[in-house]
Amino acid sequence: MELFIDSANLEDIKKAAELGVISGVTTNPTLIAKEGRNFQEVIMEITKLVDGPISAEVIGLTKDQMVKEARELVKIHPNIVIKIPMIAEGLKAIKELSKEGIKTNCTLIFSVNQAILAANAGATYVSPFVGRLEDIGEEGIGLVAKMAHVFEIYDYKTKIIAASIRNPKHVDQVAEVGADIATVPYKVIDAMMNHQLTDKGVDQFLKDWETVKDK
Repeated sequence: MELFIDSANLEDIKKAAELGVISGVTTNPTLIAKEGRNFQEVIMEITKLVDGPISAEVIGLTKDQMVKEARELVKIHPNIVIKIPMIAEGLKAIKELSKEGIKTNCTLIFSVNQAILAANAGATYVSPFVGRLEDIGEEGIGLVAKMAHVFEIYDYKTKIIAASIRNPKHVDQVAEVGADIATVPYKVIDAMMNHQLTDKGVDQFLKDWETVKDK
């Protein structure tokens, strides 16, 4: 399973890239707004840090608005993927953009039905929101599992990006049920690296080395 970083914070993206563990980036208007900077400038800088798919979201709500924005965004860099919400106008935009060879990421997916529609429209990726479903008492991991099963049965080429990942356990779970990608904030990547037995082992190795290094 691939890992993307879900962030518009350049420092966090740089730290994750330096680890060598991420192969893409997802952003959204909220994440970019937190940075207080020009949208296109942030996206351009991200392309310099990560050589992989970079999802940039449109804000228009009609097909024509989305398509127009998408055509401008892909001019920034060949790795740009257009993030489009799961609404009727979004499906129309995905269909048109797919015909033009523009990659898309259908976001705000909360059901298998929505994922099927997006895949049939030609989405390159679909993004089910695990954490947000759990917030309302529904099965986020279960949704990813069902989507992966259906996509395998019908040989959909659309990839599943498990989004709204809140903790390392979510990463374990979406990997087990067949997500192609998990997109996670840097704090989750950091937490994935840590285990008390690893820390204990390193401390013990260092203590043991002190007893023999001068012999």
